[in-house]
Amino acid sequence: MSKAYVVGDKSQMLGFKGVGFEVVHADDAESLTRALGQLIRSNDASIVLVSEALAEEGQEALANFRENSSAVLSTIPTHKGSAHLGFAAIRRMVEYSIGVDMLGKE
Repeated sequence: MSKAYVVGDKSQMLGFKGVGFEVVHADDAESLTRALGQLIRSNDASIVLVSEALAEEGQEALANFRENSSAVLSTIPTHKGSAHLGFAAIRRMVEYSIGVDMLGKE
């Protein structure tokens, strides 16, 4: 059965547990790499949300996950605000897929 995961600081991500997400604790790039590697190996993730603060630190881990998993991976803002990493990633994927930046430059 496919599962939805949220990865980040446990105290900030705990609210997602109430709506059916599995919470995976990670607080730095190294723990993010381990957590995403474990999700790749388990092969039961359909969607993975990562806090933007953590995603900024672990860009290599995110790229590796996207290459080795069929799960959808996106970032979510924290209480510190949004850097719009999720939108930027989607824009790059759309441009790569169709060869045109339909979503426009920032």
